Amino acid sequence: MYTVAVTGITGKSGQYFLKRLLKEKAKLKDYEFILLCRNDKIASKNNKGYQLIEKALKDNDLNVKTYDIDLTNVEGLKTFFKEQYIDMLLHIAGIKLSKYVVPAALRSGVDNYILVHTTGIYSKYKAAGEEYRQIESRINKLVEKYNKRDRKVAMTILRPTMIYGDLNDKNVATFIKMVDKLRIFPTVNGARYDLQPVWCKDLGDAYYDVMMKWDIAKNKEYILSGKEPIQLRKMFEVMAKQLGVKNLFISCPYPIAYAGACLIYALTFRKIDYREKVQRLVEPRAYSHHKATEDFGYNPVAFEDGVRKEIQEYKLNKI
Repeated sequence: MYTVAVTGITGKSGQYFLKRLLKEKAKLKDYEFILLCRNDKIASKNNKGYQLIEKALKDNDLNVKTYDIDLTNVEGLKTFFKEQYIDMLLHIAGIKLSKYVVPAALRSGVDNYILVHTTGIYSKYKAAGEEYRQIESRINKLVEKYNKRDRKVAMTILRPTMIYGDLNDKNVATFIKMVDKLRIFPTVNGARYDLQPVWCKDLGDAYYDVMMKWDIAKNKEYILSGKEPIQLRKMFEVMAKQLGVKNLFISCPYPIAYAGACLIYALTFRKIDYREKVQRLVEPRAYSHHKATEDFGYNPVAFEDGVRKEIQEYKLNKI
């Protein structure tokens, strides 16, 4: 039995991964999946991720069990990895939790890793990229240390771009609300710069495909972006059309927008800081995913197709 420990299963991309497991269960007879999550009964009533876990636990054709754990609890992580023999760690819960989860797994002898990190590591702005680079640097040093001791640690890093498909996210979901509510819509430099957001279902499928094609995908880095680059202004227009609203887009030059952010920072005695957010608003964030397509058939949808479901969910929640 090949045992895979999975974090972040209750998030939207994690839910799509679990749905893929249920769909492909006939191919997974030799696999066991341990889902590291909080067994919260209150959350289970309201969170679709927990409801999906319940469905998976009741499916006799899929080997799934849960382990109740806080991923910031270092001692709890040590206990888990000592109690369980784990062949692979699929860490979906994000780069900030990698600094707790990965070292504990490495020390306990886990040798195969799929880490879902971020393209934010490429940002030239300090807060957005520096923390991520430091976390990965520490992990890489640990891997090098263990491999010098005749371990054969294999680690693949997946880097999604801006993720959408979840009304709780702080990116596209926020834009949807703004487009819906603001008839006069301010933008920085006309929002004429490229992004390449990725739908969470495409990510869930990618996690599965990397796991199943591990011989090809191990020890690599893959960017997981949307089908093609799209300007932020075009994203707003797509949202407006699907919401059935009309907006007047007003362009604010970047120097003025940044000066305004600096003024707010000063007037609030450094309590409210939008400076880097304004800087990142004009930072191009389009990245090619050709390597993922070549190695495991990654084929993401266009933004207008992926965002449709999120907007439909948004409309239902408004009623």
